[in-house]
Amino acid sequence: MSRIGKKPVVIRDGVQVAIEGQTVTAKGPKGELCVVLVGEVTVNMTDEGVSVQPIGTSKRAHSMWGLSRTLVDNIVTGVSDGFEKRLEINGVGYRAKLEGRKLQLLLGFSHDVEYSIPEGIEVQCPKPTEIVVSGIDKQKVGQVAAEIRSFRPPEPYKGKGVKYADEYIFRKEGKKK
Repeated sequence: MSRIGKKPVVIRDGVQVAIEGQTVTAKGPKGELCVVLVGEVTVNMTDEGVSVQPIGTSKRAHSMWGLSRTLVDNIVTGVSDGFEKRLEINGVGYRAKLEGRKLQLLLGFSHDVEYSIPEGIEVQCPKPTEIVVSGIDKQKVGQVAAEIRSFRPPEPYKGKGVKYADEYIFRKEGKKK
C-alpha cells in the first residue's frame, strides 16, 4: 500500500478544487492550475480533502497512486503558497542582473548569457550573486532553476559556478607534485 497515496490532500483556506473525470483544477489566491491524471487512478472529494485511489492491483496502478496524489498536492500548494528555488553564484566576476523579462548572467564567458524568463515564473535578484525563482507551478520553477544552473554548473575544484542554495558541492583536491 502506498504510504503517500493513502493520505488525503488537505485543501487549504481560500482554495477551491474541482474534479471533472481525470482532470483536477485548483483555484486560489495566487492563480489557477490544472492537472490531468492517468487512467489507473480515481479521484474523489471527501470530508478530509481530495483522495486518490488506484483502480485494480496492477504494478502501474500502484506506482501512479502516490504520483497522482503528489501532483494534486502540488497544485493545491502552488495556488495557495507558491514555490521558490534559490540559486547562488560563486566565482570572481560572476553575477546576475534582471533587465525586464530577461536575466543577464556574467559567468566568465566571452559573452553575457541572456535567459528569457517564461510566463508564470517570477525571477528576482536580491544580490548580484543570488537568484530567486518563484511561481505556482512546481515543475516549471524547478525546470527554470535547472536551466539557469546548467549555464555554468559548479566545478569540484574551486566551487565556481551556479548552484542551488541548499546544494553541497563535493570538493576535490588539486594535483600534487
